[in-house]
Amino acid sequence: MRVPFVKMHGLGNDFVVLDAREGNVPPMTATLAAALGDRHRGIGCDQLVLLENSEIADLKMRIFNQDGSEVEACGNATRAVGLLHGSAASIETLAGVIYAAPTPDGISVDMGRPRFEWDAIPLAYAMDTLTMPVGWEELNAPTAVNVGNPHVIFFTPDTHGVELDRLGPLIEHDPLFPERINVNVATVTARDAITLRVWERGAGLTLACGTGACATAIGAMRRGLVDRRVTVTLPGGPLVIEWRGDEGITMTGPATEAFRGAFELSAFYQG
Repeated sequence: MRVPFVKMHGLGNDFVVLDAREGNVPPMTATLAAALGDRHRGIGCDQLVLLENSEIADLKMRIFNQDGSEVEACGNATRAVGLLHGSAASIETLAGVIYAAPTPDGISVDMGRPRFEWDAIPLAYAMDTLTMPVGWEELNAPTAVNVGNPHVIFFTPDTHGVELDRLGPLIEHDPLFPERINVNVATVTARDAITLRVWERGAGLTLACGTGACATAIGAMRRGLVDRRVTVTLPGGPLVIEWRGDEGITMTGPATEAFRGAFELSAFYQG
């Protein structure tokens, strides 16, 4: 059995997209997702995206990290799915229903409302999430936001001076974060500009992270560091984030289809 796929990326954050809506894809497992995501022995990706039928939206999107773990949301993947769909769409995710639509600047995604309660992040115990009284070496006093998945954000004078490949996994697996955490290090460069690097839970360093850009922008807005519309520049390129207070977060940026192919299921799937 050969299974078709689409390879896509959002600012270099890359995906293997499988469309299971016509029943030609086997049940997804962590083992299969990790095997397909392996850059040496599989197709290779940061996340595997599985499209399914939905009873409450135009379609359902499930997201699996490179290590096989399933996550609630992914902003870049949502833009990719929006590009594939070709028109405005409601998309069911583990984080709820979100909306994507084409714009002159790419794909715009309504990511819903952020959450700040300590048990919504979640944290292991109660504390202020705006300025958390914790630190790891030179990274301290972060803010935490849940934008469909959990993020902790450190504002630093120089994002590139942080050993994120070393500190990222240390923070991700800290017992303070019972569901692990995405780690963001950011530098505010203007009232409408932020530079960002992200260690993604279950994926590691990535060229771009849409939910990380949203969480970081919201954290900076809550601290009064930036205005309500900001360009967040990641290693892969910029995303525009807007937060209208009681309304949801809007993220706008490009999505790209790289190529299409098919793989032999027996090479990856043991049944």
